[in-house]
Amino acid sequence: MGNFDGVHLGHRSVIDAARAALDAPLGVITFEPHPREFFAPADHPPFRLMNAESRANRLARLGVDHLYELPFDAVLAGLAPEDFAREVLVRGLGVRHVAVGADFCFGCKRSGNAATLAALGRELGFGVTIAPLIGDGTVEYSSTAVRVALAEGRARDAERMLGHWHRIDGAVLHGDKRGRDLGYPTANMAVDGLHLPALGIYAVLVDVLTGPERGSYKGVASLGVRPMFDGKRPNLEVHIFDFNGDLYGEHLSVALVEYLRPEAKFDSLDALIEQMDRDSARARDILATR
Repeated sequence: MGNFDGVHLGHRSVIDAARAALDAPLGVITFEPHPREFFAPADHPPFRLMNAESRANRLARLGVDHLYELPFDAVLAGLAPEDFAREVLVRGLGVRHVAVGADFCFGCKRSGNAATLAALGRELGFGVTIAPLIGDGTVEYSSTAVRVALAEGRARDAERMLGHWHRIDGAVLHGDKRGRDLGYPTANMAVDGLHLPALGIYAVLVDVLTGPERGSYKGVASLGVRPMFDGKRPNLEVHIFDFNGDLYGEHLSVALVEYLRPEAKFDSLDALIEQMDRDSARARDILATR
């Protein structure tokens, strides 16, 4: 049980603790929207590493049998820890054992913690495992640490903490179709509501999750506002190498493997295309062994 934003290695240790606790279907209890998102003011910058779709996809990859996304609203936020344990965990979900991280808090105004949950489990008849926080000796693995690494363009450091490449998942949207005219057709994806990694160009791995073109591909992507065309709203534009299919409306999962360079505005379209050629060649080299 937890927020599982990013599903980093610390989260995986909680999932593994639950899996090892007893022979029963493995479920994850999480909250949607993220509690921090629920309480944040309207103008607060996005902080989430994953949208709900991306989180569900990652948890499925880890062998989670059931995902319970509890609607986080004023009613849930106002429950005392004992009421949450009794009404939601026991009567609502019928849990037999719960695993949480050592820093887990729950209940009205975060008044309960992992020790509180363990005491309530003894009273209400379910087991509790408290998984210790983990790290590499220099940094404790956390969603915050992953956000910092991504914001600084350190995709490989983020991968080390996540245990997987940071991914952006979602549907392919219709864009301005400029990429096709430049010789680089792109699949455009929204990044609304997400913490933005460093804006710029990335070598990427692409999983097409739906439709007749389902499969895994390699490519190069631009994450940003497209300064060459006076863009205002960030999005993700993915060019898949040697691909000619139609992806409109299909769902993609795009892994950011390596940050190549920041966004830039060029003197001409020819200069932009020459740089795109260099970016693509470098991305192909980086991804050659992936």
